[in-house]
Amino acid sequence: MTLEQLVVPSISQIPTNFEQSVSGQQKQVDYDLVIVGGGLVGITLACALKDSGLQVALVEARPESVAVARGQAYHINLLSSQIFQDIGVWAKMCPEVNPIEQIHLSDGTYPRVVKFLRHDLNREVLGYVAEHRVLLEALQGFLHRCPNVTYLCPAELTGIEYQADVVELWLTQAGESRQIRSRLLVAADGVRSLIRQQAGIRTQGWQYWQSCVVAFIRPERSHQNIAYERFQPDGPFAILPLPDNLCRIVWTAPQSKAEAILALDDNQFLAKLKQRYGDQMGELSLVGDRFLFPVQLMHSTRYVQPRLALIGDAAHCCHPVGGQGVNLGIRDAAALAEILQTAHQQGKDIGNLAVLKQYERWRKLENLTILGFTDLLNRLFSNQLVPLVILRRLGLLAMQAVHPVRATALRLMTGLLGRAPKLAQR
Repeated sequence: MTLEQLVVPSISQIPTNFEQSVSGQQKQVDYDLVIVGGGLVGITLACALKDSGLQVALVEARPESVAVARGQAYHINLLSSQIFQDIGVWAKMCPEVNPIEQIHLSDGTYPRVVKFLRHDLNREVLGYVAEHRVLLEALQGFLHRCPNVTYLCPAELTGIEYQADVVELWLTQAGESRQIRSRLLVAADGVRSLIRQQAGIRTQGWQYWQSCVVAFIRPERSHQNIAYERFQPDGPFAILPLPDNLCRIVWTAPQSKAEAILALDDNQFLAKLKQRYGDQMGELSLVGDRFLFPVQLMHSTRYVQPRLALIGDAAHCCHPVGGQGVNLGIRDAAALAEILQTAHQQGKDIGNLAVLKQYERWRKLENLTILGFTDLLNRLFSNQLVPLVILRRLGLLAMQAVHPVRATALRLMTGLLGRAPKLAQR
């Protein structure tokens, strides 16, 4: 498939009248780094830098209450939960997250189901599911107790100028413009990152032929802390267990079919959902609204350049199969925090390209591996070509019968393969 460029509007570059720094000296700065984007990934980075000795500003355009109100839920893998625990915020999240004790993987009408169990990893759980609100509220509360972090919210970035030893930023807050200087700018502003586009960093990827319908469902019987990933010819269908016996469904289908599913009234939707969902949990009821979002793969050709680093969806975006997206961003944040703190302790300039390249080398290949893995899964299972049907069912048989194969697949899904940040090792 031809790789496509994903184009977004640009941020204006505003010239300045500041004098250049004296040779051999750095300009005075307001902050060591400024993070733009106060979603889960950006705020995780800010919290991870609490004891780093760095002065941090976090810029978020939406008021706190608006940012929290996003009706989303996520699979939080074991590595991400360890990162949150070592930051010191997991205890606040934990009462409102739901453990995953089993994962059931199946292929259409094929009767064999691969069951991933806790003893496959010798762990108490295989991961967690949490609402966006629960995670972000806990991180926001923690952030307010970080004395080295200034939370500029709501505030909008309106201009950027990169110089040799600083990056100058223009912000609008409470109707007033202000100008700040930082040694480093971190873009955590999402898949349509204006900062990335303004910096001229290209992306590769494509829009899938699919979209996802997401909704909260309450089944009649207990979900028993089981997560389901059911592959169908038109796309994967996931059921994620939440507290209070809620479930989050992620129903992937071709674009036109997904739009038709969204357009059904509640009774029609539940009737159609029951066909896909099965009757293992009894009758279903819909809780809240349904939403649709398109699916795409995107990977930035560079994660860094002098004075700039990209994290989370600003750097990459993958198919939702396996629930890997937000976990990749959390891992980015922990890795970048480690690189920056180490560089600062060694007296290095954290905005220097040589320092930032350490982060890119660490995360780029690992992220690309997961992007490729989720793309392969979706393409392998979302078709009925006989050779591929045989191949994938042989793969399911191998996972079911051979423990090392099953354990390796599970370690990949839970984030336990690859280089773990120090935040997840303590």
